Amino acid sequence: MKSPTVAELKAGKANGGLFSGLFLVQSKDVREGKTGRKYMSLTLMDRTGEIDARMWDNVESATLAFERDDFVRVDGETQEYQGKRQLIVHKLKRASDEEVDPRDYLPASQRDAGEMFAELQAIIAGFCNPHLKALLETLFADEAIAAAYRAAPAAKSIHHAWLGGLQEHILSLCALAREIGEHYIARGYPVDLDLLLAGVILHDLGKIEELKYDRSFAYSTPGQLLGHIIIGLRMVDEKLRGLPDFPPKLKLLLEHMILSHHGQLEFGSPKVPLFIEAMLLSQIDALDARMATMRASIEKDRDADADWTGYNPALERQVLDRVSYLQERPAGETADAADPKVAPTVGARPKPATALSSALQAALTDRPAGGR
Repeated sequence: MKSPTVAELKAGKANGGLFSGLFLVQSKDVREGKTGRKYMSLTLMDRTGEIDARMWDNVESATLAFERDDFVRVDGETQEYQGKRQLIVHKLKRASDEEVDPRDYLPASQRDAGEMFAELQAIIAGFCNPHLKALLETLFADEAIAAAYRAAPAAKSIHHAWLGGLQEHILSLCALAREIGEHYIARGYPVDLDLLLAGVILHDLGKIEELKYDRSFAYSTPGQLLGHIIIGLRMVDEKLRGLPDFPPKLKLLLEHMILSHHGQLEFGSPKVPLFIEAMLLSQIDALDARMATMRASIEKDRDADADWTGYNPALERQVLDRVSYLQERPAGETADAADPKVAPTVGARPKPATALSSALQAALTDRPAGGR
Protein backbone atom coordinates (compact mmCIF):
# COMPACT_ATOMS: atom_id res chain seq x y z
CA MET A 1 0.00 0.00 0.00
CA LYS A 2 1.28 3.46 -0.89
CA SER A 3 2.30 5.93 1.80
CA PRO A 4 1.09 8.30 2.95
CA THR A 5 -2.55 7.30 2.57
CA VAL A 6 -5.42 9.72 3.07
CA ALA A 7 -6.16 8.04 6.40
CA GLU A 8 -2.59 8.64 7.57
CA LEU A 9 -2.60 12.38 6.86
CA LYS A 10 -2.95 14.26 10.12
CA ALA A 11 -3.21 17.99 10.72
CA GLY A 12 0.10 19.11 12.18
CA LYS A 13 0.82 21.71 14.81
CA ALA A 14 2.50 25.06 14.25
CA ASN A 15 3.73 24.80 10.64
CA GLY A 16 1.37 21.99 9.75
CA GLY A 17 2.04 18.42 8.66
CA LEU A 18 4.28 18.45 5.57
CA PHE A 19 3.89 15.53 3.17
CA SER A 20 4.56 14.29 -0.35
CA GLY A 21 2.31 11.64 -1.85
CA LEU A 22 0.38 10.19 -4.78
CA PHE A 23 -3.40 10.56 -5.02
CA LEU A 24 -6.27 10.16 -7.48
CA VAL A 25 -8.16 13.32 -8.46
CA GLN A 26 -11.84 12.81 -7.74
CA SER A 27 -12.89 16.39 -8.49
CA LYS A 28 -11.21 19.57 -9.73
CA ASP A 29 -12.54 23.10 -9.88
CA VAL A 30 -11.05 26.58 -10.23
CA ARG A 31 -12.86 29.11 -8.06
CA GLU A 32 -12.60 32.76 -7.14
CA GLY A 33 -12.14 33.85 -3.55
CA LYS A 34 -13.69 36.87 -1.85
CA THR A 35 -10.71 39.03 -2.84
CA GLY A 36 -10.94 37.97 -6.48
CA ARG A 37 -7.94 35.67 -6.21
CA LYS A 38 -8.35 32.38 -8.05
CA TYR A 39 -7.65 29.09 -6.33
CA MET A 40 -8.03 25.42 -7.16
CA SER A 41 -10.43 23.27 -5.16
CA LEU A 42 -9.72 19.55 -5.29
CA THR A 43 -10.95 16.31 -3.83
CA LEU A 44 -8.11 13.81 -3.62
CA MET A 45 -8.63 10.15 -2.78
CA ASP A 46 -7.21 6.71 -2.37
CA ARG A 47 -8.77 3.49 -1.12
CA THR A 48 -8.65 4.70 2.51
CA GLY A 49 -10.81 7.78 1.92
CA GLU A 50 -10.99 11.23 0.39
CA ILE A 51 -9.89 14.69 1.49
CA ASP A 52 -10.48 18.29 0.39
CA ALA A 53 -7.49 20.20 -0.93
CA ARG A 54 -6.78 23.82 -1.91
CA MET A 55 -4.03 25.22 -4.15
CA TRP A 56 -3.43 28.96 -4.03
CA ASP A 57 -0.27 29.51 -6.09
CA ASN A 58 0.44 28.91 -9.79
CA VAL A 59 -3.19 27.89 -10.29
CA GLU A 60 -3.43 28.68 -14.02
CA SER A 61 -0.42 26.58 -15.00
CA ALA A 62 -1.21 23.76 -12.56
CA THR A 63 -4.78 23.32 -13.79
CA LEU A 64 -3.51 22.59 -17.31
CA ALA A 65 -1.22 19.82 -16.09
CA PHE A 66 -3.86 17.23 -15.15
CA GLU A 67 -7.55 16.30 -15.33
CA ARG A 68 -10.12 14.58 -13.17
CA ASP A 69 -9.33 10.84 -12.77
CA ASP A 70 -5.60 11.50 -13.22
CA PHE A 71 -3.05 10.38 -10.66
CA VAL A 72 -1.08 13.31 -9.23
CA ARG A 73 1.98 13.73 -7.05
CA VAL A 74 1.30 16.34 -4.39
CA ASP A 75 3.69 18.24 -2.14
CA GLY A 76 1.99 20.22 0.59
CA GLU A 77 0.83 20.28 4.17
CA THR A 78 -2.12 19.09 6.18
CA GLN A 79 -4.06 21.65 8.17
CA GLU A 80 -7.28 21.79 10.10
CA TYR A 81 -10.10 23.99 8.76
CA GLN A 82 -13.49 24.27 10.49
CA GLY A 83 -12.77 21.10 12.46
CA LYS A 84 -11.76 19.00 9.45
CA ARG A 85 -8.52 18.08 7.73
CA GLN A 86 -7.65 19.98 4.58
CA LEU A 87 -4.64 19.78 2.30
CA ILE A 88 -2.81 22.91 1.22
CA VAL A 89 -1.06 22.04 -2.04
CA HIS A 90 2.31 23.70 -2.70
CA LYS A 91 3.32 21.75 -5.80
CA LEU A 92 1.43 19.30 -7.98
CA LYS A 93 2.18 17.32 -11.13
CA ARG A 94 0.55 14.53 -13.07
CA ALA A 95 1.92 11.06 -12.32
CA SER A 96 2.35 8.34 -14.92
CA ASP A 97 0.42 5.09 -14.69
CA GLU A 98 3.70 3.26 -14.16
CA GLU A 99 4.21 5.09 -10.84
CA VAL A 100 1.00 3.80 -9.24
CA ASP A 101 -0.80 0.61 -8.34
CA PRO A 102 -4.49 1.23 -9.22
CA ARG A 103 -5.57 -1.06 -6.36
CA ASP A 104 -4.31 1.59 -3.92
CA TYR A 105 -6.80 4.18 -5.11
CA LEU A 106 -10.30 2.77 -5.26
CA PRO A 107 -12.02 1.85 -1.97
CA ALA A 108 -12.71 -1.86 -1.65
CA SER A 109 -14.74 -4.09 0.61
CA GLN A 110 -12.98 -5.42 3.67
CA ARG A 111 -14.40 -8.83 2.77
CA ASP A 112 -12.77 -11.05 0.18
CA ALA A 113 -14.65 -10.96 -3.13
CA GLY A 114 -14.25 -14.70 -3.71
CA GLU A 115 -15.50 -15.47 -0.21
CA MET A 116 -18.60 -13.34 -0.74
CA PHE A 117 -19.29 -14.94 -4.11
CA ALA A 118 -19.02 -18.41 -2.56
CA GLU A 119 -21.58 -17.33 0.06
CA LEU A 120 -23.89 -16.12 -2.71
CA GLN A 121 -23.53 -19.42 -4.58
CA ALA A 122 -24.35 -21.33 -1.39
CA ILE A 123 -27.56 -19.31 -1.05
CA ILE A 124 -28.50 -20.16 -4.64
CA ALA A 125 -27.69 -23.84 -4.08
CA GLY A 126 -30.24 -23.85 -1.24
CA PHE A 127 -33.18 -22.82 -3.46
CA CYS A 128 -36.09 -25.24 -3.57
CA ASN A 129 -37.70 -23.73 -6.69
CA PRO A 130 -35.92 -25.48 -9.61
CA HIS A 131 -36.73 -22.72 -12.13
CA LEU A 132 -35.37 -19.87 -10.03
CA LYS A 133 -32.32 -21.95 -9.13
CA ALA A 134 -31.65 -22.76 -12.80
CA LEU A 135 -31.95 -19.10 -13.80
CA LEU A 136 -29.48 -17.90 -11.16
CA GLU A 137 -27.03 -20.74 -11.84
CA THR A 138 -27.16 -19.98 -15.58
CA LEU A 139 -26.66 -16.30 -14.95
CA PHE A 140 -23.56 -16.71 -12.79
CA ALA A 141 -22.13 -19.46 -15.00
CA ASP A 142 -21.47 -16.57 -17.40
CA GLU A 143 -17.98 -15.61 -16.21
CA ALA A 144 -18.24 -12.06 -17.60
CA ILE A 145 -21.34 -11.45 -15.45
CA ALA A 146 -19.87 -13.26 -12.42
CA ALA A 147 -16.60 -11.30 -12.56
CA ALA A 148 -18.40 -7.97 -12.86
CA TYR A 149 -20.81 -8.91 -10.04
CA ARG A 150 -17.87 -9.72 -7.77
CA ALA A 151 -16.13 -6.41 -8.47
CA ALA A 152 -18.89 -3.82 -8.88
CA PRO A 153 -19.79 -1.15 -6.33
CA ALA A 154 -23.45 -0.91 -5.33
CA ALA A 155 -23.60 2.80 -6.09
CA LYS A 156 -21.56 5.70 -7.40
CA SER A 157 -21.14 7.60 -4.15
CA ILE A 158 -23.85 7.16 -1.52
CA HIS A 159 -24.00 3.61 -0.13
CA HIS A 160 -21.69 0.61 -0.56
CA ALA A 161 -19.65 2.76 -2.97
CA TRP A 162 -16.57 0.57 -3.08
CA LEU A 163 -15.29 -2.39 -5.08
CA GLY A 164 -17.27 -5.43 -3.98
CA GLY A 165 -19.98 -3.17 -2.57
CA LEU A 166 -22.71 -4.71 -4.74
CA GLN A 167 -22.04 -8.20 -3.35
CA GLU A 168 -21.86 -6.83 0.18
CA HIS A 169 -25.22 -5.05 -0.26
CA ILE A 170 -26.86 -8.13 -1.81
CA LEU A 171 -25.64 -10.49 0.94
CA SER A 172 -26.89 -8.07 3.59
CA LEU A 173 -30.28 -8.04 1.87
CA CYS A 174 -30.31 -11.84 1.66
CA ALA A 175 -29.85 -12.02 5.44
CA LEU A 176 -32.62 -9.44 5.96
CA ALA A 177 -34.89 -11.27 3.51
CA ARG A 178 -34.54 -14.52 5.41
CA GLU A 179 -35.05 -13.00 8.85
CA ILE A 180 -37.97 -10.75 7.89
CA GLY A 181 -39.50 -13.28 5.50
CA GLU A 182 -39.50 -15.99 8.16
CA HIS A 183 -40.92 -13.50 10.66
CA TYR A 184 -43.97 -12.97 8.46
CA ILE A 185 -44.26 -16.64 7.47
CA ALA A 186 -44.52 -17.51 11.17
CA ARG A 187 -47.42 -15.06 11.39
CA GLY A 188 -49.35 -16.54 8.50
CA TYR A 189 -48.16 -14.37 5.61
CA PRO A 190 -47.76 -16.26 2.30
CA VAL A 191 -44.14 -15.20 1.69
CA ASP A 192 -42.21 -17.20 -0.94
CA LEU A 193 -38.61 -17.03 0.32
CA ASP A 194 -37.12 -18.34 -2.93
CA LEU A 195 -38.92 -15.66 -4.93
CA LEU A 196 -37.90 -12.96 -2.45
CA LEU A 197 -34.25 -14.04 -2.49
CA ALA A 198 -34.24 -14.25 -6.30
CA GLY A 199 -35.56 -10.69 -6.45
CA VAL A 200 -32.85 -9.58 -4.01
CA ILE A 201 -30.07 -11.14 -6.11
CA LEU A 202 -31.42 -9.83 -9.42
CA HIS A 203 -32.80 -6.37 -8.61
CA ASP A 204 -29.48 -4.49 -8.93
CA LEU A 205 -27.94 -6.77 -11.57
CA GLY A 206 -27.95 -3.93 -14.10
CA LYS A 207 -25.48 -1.97 -11.98
CA ILE A 208 -22.62 -4.09 -13.31
CA GLU A 209 -23.12 -2.26 -16.62
CA GLU A 210 -24.59 1.00 -15.29
CA LEU A 211 -21.42 1.92 -13.39
CA LYS A 212 -17.78 2.32 -14.42
CA TYR A 213 -15.11 1.72 -11.81
CA ASP A 214 -11.72 1.58 -13.50
CA ARG A 215 -10.31 4.75 -11.90
CA SER A 216 -13.25 6.39 -10.19
CA PHE A 217 -16.90 5.51 -9.84
CA ALA A 218 -18.99 7.03 -12.64
CA TYR A 219 -21.95 6.23 -14.88
CA SER A 220 -21.42 4.49 -18.20
CA THR A 221 -23.25 5.72 -21.29
CA PRO A 222 -25.83 2.88 -21.02
CA GLY A 223 -26.15 3.78 -17.34
CA GLN A 224 -26.95 7.37 -18.16
CA LEU A 225 -29.32 6.54 -21.03
CA LEU A 226 -31.14 3.51 -19.60
CA GLY A 227 -30.32 2.99 -15.91
CA HIS A 228 -29.78 -0.26 -14.04
CA ILE A 229 -33.46 -1.28 -13.96
CA ILE A 230 -33.81 -1.52 -17.74
CA ILE A 231 -30.31 -2.95 -18.15
CA GLY A 232 -31.07 -5.62 -15.53
CA LEU A 233 -34.36 -6.59 -17.19
CA ARG A 234 -32.55 -7.07 -20.51
CA MET A 235 -29.87 -9.26 -18.90
CA VAL A 236 -32.44 -11.49 -17.18
CA ASP A 237 -34.49 -11.78 -20.37
CA GLU A 238 -31.42 -12.84 -22.34
CA LYS A 239 -30.67 -15.68 -19.91
CA LEU A 240 -34.32 -16.78 -19.82
CA ARG A 241 -34.24 -17.36 -23.57
CA GLY A 242 -32.02 -20.35 -22.86
CA LEU A 243 -34.56 -21.72 -20.34
CA PRO A 244 -37.66 -22.43 -22.45
CA ASP A 245 -39.42 -24.28 -19.62
CA PHE A 246 -39.28 -21.27 -17.26
CA PRO A 247 -42.90 -20.48 -16.24
CA PRO A 248 -44.15 -17.24 -17.92
CA LYS A 249 -46.03 -16.16 -14.80
CA LEU A 250 -42.92 -16.58 -12.63
CA LYS A 251 -40.95 -14.54 -15.16
CA LEU A 252 -43.55 -11.77 -14.90
CA LEU A 253 -43.24 -11.70 -11.10
CA LEU A 254 -39.44 -11.39 -11.29
CA GLU A 255 -39.70 -8.61 -13.86
CA HIS A 256 -42.11 -6.71 -11.62
CA MET A 257 -39.76 -7.01 -8.63
CA ILE A 258 -36.91 -5.52 -10.66
CA LEU A 259 -39.14 -2.73 -11.99
CA SER A 260 -40.66 -1.82 -8.62
CA HIS A 261 -37.74 -2.13 -6.21
CA HIS A 262 -37.32 1.65 -5.77
CA GLY A 263 -40.73 1.57 -4.13
CA GLN A 264 -42.48 4.63 -5.56
CA LEU A 265 -42.92 6.22 -8.98
CA GLU A 266 -41.24 9.46 -7.89
CA PHE A 267 -38.27 7.44 -6.65
CA GLY A 268 -37.55 6.03 -10.11
CA SER A 269 -39.66 2.87 -10.15
CA PRO A 270 -41.75 2.42 -13.32
CA LYS A 271 -44.19 0.49 -11.12
CA VAL A 272 -44.96 0.41 -7.39
CA PRO A 273 -44.71 -2.97 -5.57
CA LEU A 274 -47.95 -4.90 -6.11
CA PHE A 275 -47.42 -8.16 -4.24
CA ILE A 276 -45.89 -9.19 -0.91
CA GLU A 277 -42.40 -10.21 -2.03
CA ALA A 278 -42.04 -7.07 -4.17
CA MET A 279 -43.03 -4.90 -1.19
CA LEU A 280 -40.57 -6.65 1.11
CA LEU A 281 -37.77 -6.23 -1.43
CA SER A 282 -38.35 -2.48 -1.80
CA GLN A 283 -38.49 -1.98 1.98
CA ILE A 284 -35.35 -3.92 2.92
CA ASP A 285 -33.45 -2.36 0.00
CA ALA A 286 -34.26 1.14 1.27
CA LEU A 287 -33.43 0.14 4.86
CA ASP A 288 -30.01 -1.29 3.98
CA ALA A 289 -29.16 1.75 1.84
CA ARG A 290 -30.12 4.21 4.61
CA MET A 291 -28.17 2.32 7.26
CA ALA A 292 -25.07 2.18 5.04
CA THR A 293 -25.42 5.89 4.24
CA MET A 294 -25.57 6.81 7.93
CA ARG A 295 -22.56 4.65 8.73
CA ALA A 296 -20.57 6.11 5.83
CA SER A 297 -21.41 9.65 6.94
CA ILE A 298 -20.08 8.97 10.45
CA GLU A 299 -16.92 7.27 9.21
CA LYS A 300 -16.20 10.04 6.69
CA ASP A 301 -16.35 12.75 9.40
CA ARG A 302 -14.72 10.71 12.18
CA ASP A 303 -11.52 12.75 12.02
CA ALA A 304 -13.44 15.97 12.75
CA ASP A 305 -13.49 15.21 16.52
CA ALA A 306 -17.18 16.14 16.75
CA ASP A 307 -20.38 14.44 17.84
CA TRP A 308 -22.24 15.53 14.71
CA THR A 309 -21.29 14.83 11.11
CA GLY A 310 -21.44 17.47 8.44
CA TYR A 311 -24.75 17.93 6.65
CA ASN A 312 -25.56 14.89 4.50
CA PRO A 313 -27.60 15.96 1.44
CA ALA A 314 -28.69 12.39 0.68
CA LEU A 315 -30.26 11.99 4.13
CA GLU A 316 -31.20 15.70 4.39
CA ARG A 317 -29.78 15.89 7.90
CA GLN A 318 -26.68 15.75 10.06
CA VAL A 319 -25.99 12.44 11.79
CA LEU A 320 -25.12 11.98 15.46
CA ASP A 321 -22.07 9.82 16.12
CA ARG A 322 -23.54 8.07 19.15
CA VAL A 323 -20.23 6.50 20.17
CA SER A 324 -18.50 9.89 20.21
CA TYR A 325 -21.46 11.49 21.98
CA LEU A 326 -21.44 8.97 24.85
CA GLN A 327 -17.67 9.03 25.25
CA GLU A 328 -16.53 10.48 28.57
CA ARG A 329 -14.38 13.60 28.17
CA PRO A 330 -12.26 15.54 30.64
CA ALA A 331 -14.03 18.39 32.43
CA GLY A 332 -14.26 21.46 30.23
CA GLU A 333 -13.63 19.54 27.01
CA THR A 334 -16.63 19.21 24.73
CA ALA A 335 -17.05 18.01 21.19
CA ASP A 336 -18.61 20.24 18.58
CA ALA A 337 -22.38 20.24 18.75
CA ALA A 338 -25.02 20.77 16.13
CA ASP A 339 -28.78 20.78 15.92
CA PRO A 340 -29.95 18.71 12.95
CA LYS A 341 -33.19 20.69 12.85
CA VAL A 342 -31.51 24.00 12.08
CA ALA A 343 -29.65 25.22 9.00
CA PRO A 344 -26.14 23.82 8.51
CA THR A 345 -23.11 25.83 9.50
CA VAL A 346 -21.20 28.04 7.11
CA GLY A 347 -19.67 26.08 4.27
CA ALA A 348 -22.23 23.28 4.34
CA ARG A 349 -24.71 22.73 1.57
CA PRO A 350 -28.07 24.49 2.26
CA LYS A 351 -30.73 22.19 3.58
CA PRO A 352 -33.64 21.61 1.17
CA ALA A 353 -37.03 22.83 2.32
CA THR A 354 -38.73 19.53 1.57
CA ALA A 355 -38.87 16.54 3.89
CA LEU A 356 -38.10 13.04 2.60
CA SER A 357 -38.11 13.86 -1.11
CA SER A 358 -37.47 12.16 -4.40
CA ALA A 359 -33.96 13.59 -4.26
CA LEU A 360 -33.28 11.48 -1.15
CA GLN A 361 -34.43 8.26 -2.74
CA ALA A 362 -32.58 9.08 -5.95
CA ALA A 363 -29.44 9.53 -3.87
CA LEU A 364 -29.99 6.36 -1.85
CA THR A 365 -30.55 4.28 -4.97
CA ASP A 366 -27.81 6.31 -6.62
CA ARG A 367 -29.42 6.50 -10.04
CA PRO A 368 -28.05 9.12 -12.43
CA ALA A 369 -30.85 11.68 -11.98
CA GLY A 370 -29.51 15.12 -11.23
CA GLY A 371 -26.13 14.36 -12.73
CA ARG A 372 -24.63 12.42 -9.83
